Amino acid sequence: MKTDLTGAKWFKSSHSSGGSECVEVAFLDGDMVGVRDSKNPTGPALVFTPGEWDAFTAGVNGGEFERP
Repeated sequence: MKTDLTGAKWFKSSHSSGGSECVEVAFLDGDMVGVRDSKNPTGPALVFTPGEWDAFTAGVNGGEFERP
């Protein structure tokens, strides 16, 4: 499925240091969520369904992705 990202409003986390090594997120039509590399804004983006995004953010908040 191809998602049109031309009108997406990308933003970085408020926890970002403001540097160029961040990911950016955009809330898209149909409640989809886009994620891209801020160093390559014209490059590819990952697009998640609402359920996938919720599962991912729950995992982040729960420490699921922390390094040992």
